Amino acid sequence: MNSYRAMSTVSPASTTNDDIANGFQNLGISNVNDVQITCFSDVFNDTTLHFQIIRLPKQIYAWIGCDSAKFGHLYAAAPTRPNNTVSVSSLLGGNSDNTGSGIARRIVIKTGVPLTLACNIPKDSPMLEAAAEKKLVQKLNALGYTKSKHRELYS
Repeated sequence: MNSYRAMSTVSPASTTNDDIANGFQNLGISNVNDVQITCFSDVFNDTTLHFQIIRLPKQIYAWIGCDSAKFGHLYAAAPTRPNNTVSVSSLLGGNSDNTGSGIARRIVIKTGVPLTLACNIPKDSPMLEAAAEKKLVQKLNALGYTKSKHRELYS
């Protein structure tokens, strides 16, 4: 049997909750409730910004779309030891001086959690970049994903 035929015999109706739970376990997620997905949009100067935040047990995935659902450049950022700095790497497209890399670096500084960020904000729009980052940080604060100042003082 060729792979096309094998794939075409699987229907969404045949997928069970156990299949989904096993898929999450393969990703290192022990409980489906450990994954939180938040989607929202905001308008800034007649430009629509779309956001998606996926909170996994030990990292955050965020997507910022500008006027479209394009994926954009993909960055990974994580705190590094021993100097408490943040390392950022471009995974798809772009380079370290693009809009998304700066946002990713600052989000990790504020959350202390590794972040994967997809972003298609134009490079020549610093006001739009600042507005998108501000909105994302506000939502992360509201969801409880950022470090509290109290915890920073006493840790």
